[in-house]
Amino acid sequence: MKVVESGLGGVLVFEPVVYGDPRGFFFESYREDLFRKAAGTNRPFVQDNHSRSVRHVLRGLHYQVRQPQGKLIRAVVGEIFDVVVDLRRPSSTFGQWMATVLSAENKRQVWVPEGFAHGFLVLSDVAETVYKTTDYYAPRHERSLLWNDPDIGIAWPLTAEPILAAKDVAGRRLAECEVLETL
Repeated sequence: MKVVESGLGGVLVFEPVVYGDPRGFFFESYREDLFRKAAGTNRPFVQDNHSRSVRHVLRGLHYQVRQPQGKLIRAVVGEIFDVVVDLRRPSSTFGQWMATVLSAENKRQVWVPEGFAHGFLVLSDVAETVYKTTDYYAPRHERSLLWNDPDIGIAWPLTAEPILAAKDVAGRRLAECEVLETL
């Protein structure tokens, strides 16, 4: 598995080695020893999530102020434009973002450490994502960073108005949102 540094405070992109033949393909989608070494963490994954969305759905940018979650994300159907924003105030990359395309075809995964907001835009007719988290979902601690905050300036590849949940429409700008005060 190839590990690519994103340049954004510990966010990593994992590119698996895929073995294919006329029968199909095989690849290791998760290997704990390699992941732990690359990510520099011993936190266990405690929850797996699976979402299905249609074209133009934009989910995020979500994070938890208590019980922050590290996330290992991949698309198993379709294609998404996956985005993370650093919300760790002491970080040298605070308020910066990065994005990558995750798809069933490229089989990439993104490691999003605790302290980042995460979201994605569906680029295909349908997309399904699966992701592991290092802490449990805690609705009372969940927050939404405004997906189109002009101070962050994410270059979403929109071809139509995004389909948003109410909580994402009501997201707060970086200057107003709760952030993590420690690394």
